[in-house]
Amino acid sequence: MLPKFNILTPEQVQAVHDHTMKILEEIGVEFLYEPALEVFRKHGQKVDGHRVYFKREFVEEQVKKAPAQFTLHARNPENNLICGGEHIIYMPGYGAPFIHEADGTRRNATMADYDNFVKLAGASKNMHMTGGTVVEPTDVDDRIRHLKMIYSHIKNSDKCFMGSASGRERAEDSIEMAAMLFGGRDVIKEKPALICLINSVTPLKYDDRMLGALMAYAEAGQAMVIASLVMAGSTGPATLAGALALQNAEVLAGITLAQCINPGTPVVYGSTSAITDMATGSLAIGNPECALFTSASAQLARFYGVPSRGGGGLSDAKIADAQAGYESMMTLLATSATGINFVLHTAGILQYFMAMSYEKFMIDDEIAGMVLRYLNGIDFAEEKFAFDVIADVGPGGHFLTQKHTKKNHKFEMRRALLSDRQSYDGWAKEKLDTNARANRKWQEVLANYEPPALDAGLDEALKNFIEKRTAELLK
Repeated sequence: MLPKFNILTPEQVQAVHDHTMKILEEIGVEFLYEPALEVFRKHGQKVDGHRVYFKREFVEEQVKKAPAQFTLHARNPENNLICGGEHIIYMPGYGAPFIHEADGTRRNATMADYDNFVKLAGASKNMHMTGGTVVEPTDVDDRIRHLKMIYSHIKNSDKCFMGSASGRERAEDSIEMAAMLFGGRDVIKEKPALICLINSVTPLKYDDRMLGALMAYAEAGQAMVIASLVMAGSTGPATLAGALALQNAEVLAGITLAQCINPGTPVVYGSTSAITDMATGSLAIGNPECALFTSASAQLARFYGVPSRGGGGLSDAKIADAQAGYESMMTLLATSATGINFVLHTAGILQYFMAMSYEKFMIDDEIAGMVLRYLNGIDFAEEKFAFDVIADVGPGGHFLTQKHTKKNHKFEMRRALLSDRQSYDGWAKEKLDTNARANRKWQEVLANYEPPALDAGLDEALKNFIEKRTAELLK
């Protein structure tokens, strides 16, 4: 699938960049965190109150220091991930406070749900990492929630995972737990094990929580996604070009800060920008405009020479219905075919990031498998043209019993794990729709999943750290 599909001309990319530089130079960005302002003062940028005005040459110089790709290290080295280039990383949804059940009812997410989604991601062949805040476990005190969530990723999977970005203190706890897992802070500074999500506050602002986390991760040499969510028509211009320039200004300002703190810090250009539904006033993500933002962001990231984040199986639907399916396929395929590297919200997300669904997770996992197969393209090795077997079968024959078919079909043809392909009579025995099959499937996966073994001594050390920090944070 090379080259990746571009939606912008080189002239249009340059126009976005030029308008972005004008925003940064003439309007500026607010940073509500004194240590960040001090960094910019030391680097000669104009600071007026909380607002920073950036020199064009300075931003361009700093962004060039970010690596084009980097490796994230997992507990199991076989699950290490390369972020950037032609590589793509899928993971579950992020940050939803609610669970939508198969019957359409809604409830608060819990820690049990969190553990379940981490296990489902750990079991999936299509989810490359277990993600970050897969849901917000509302039954755990917010002050210690991050400790429980990091431990869940470590205990229930040996894939890469994300750290907390809810302030400097929680970021430091995440880094410390990762350091315990990998053998010390010096080790993970050389071989990054964590990536976090840093979000701007649109328009043109970063708060103290995000900035504290950004600085902690940069100092520790850990990776971060620096992302903007412009809601075109409310928090940003209604025009897509204007919203794209605004998003770009926010992301580049964050990348610039990270590089000022620690040149070469691994960063990912992130976009969750979409539109405001003008009939309801709500964010809308399952639409072609969101796909356009994602595709343009992939192209902008390539222009700046950094990996990209965007898209996923995005939908505004409330249950795992036809709307959820067609919106998610559109957004994930656009994300993948246009070259996004780091894909949050690949599986499970509903109602413009507000909810997760077990059934939607399984449906999106199927979609992800289909898209990955599509991205693998067609193998044109000489033996794949199958001349000899075509000659053996000849006119009017069939290939069902040929050794060539038995040898190749498993590699050439993806087996559907959720979709129904049986005869009508076979289907009619139970008449299960996609939602019902997905409901059955996720329960089967969890019943059969065995988390990878974790060293008993390390497990005990992590539990002791969590107990210690819990006592400190709840006192």
